[in-house]
Amino acid sequence: MDSALFHSVFETPVGRIGLAVDSEGTLVGILLPNRKPSGASAQPLSPGAARGMHDARAQLREYFLGKRRTFDLPLAPHGSEFERQVWTRLLAVPYGVTTSYGAIAADLGLINGARAVGRANGANPIPIVIPCHRVIGSDGELTGYGGGLPLKRVLLELEGAIAPPEPRLF
Repeated sequence: MDSALFHSVFETPVGRIGLAVDSEGTLVGILLPNRKPSGASAQPLSPGAARGMHDARAQLREYFLGKRRTFDLPLAPHGSEFERQVWTRLLAVPYGVTTSYGAIAADLGLINGARAVGRANGANPIPIVIPCHRVIGSDGELTGYGGGLPLKRVLLELEGAIAPPEPRLF
């Protein structure tokens, strides 16, 4: 298998998102709007990459329209064994549900491992699909997100995990 990566950028309701897939169409990265995507690949897409890009775009569009709660995409996030364990655990957090760094650490059998989980969460190369936005502080507060806290809030509101802020009358 060759290691060619193909990149594409597309518009979403939250801004421009970058995608990276390999020649087989496996999703290896998502760049959120606050990151600088490199743009589309200059090389022609392989048939597998074209299919992977199409599927990722379609499923993300459905997600933003509120029509998709789970993703069915081949994923290949690159990271350490521990990071991949955390990301696998994130995939088990259901749509519309939040968890905490400490809860994930406890699930993984780590004592005082919340910070390590937070670092792994922050290194997630496939946000939204691997739902790192569903991890909040143990006090219920929204905490760090690679896409920025406003985007984290939007994603959690979209999923119904948190209520939108009350409108201010004055």
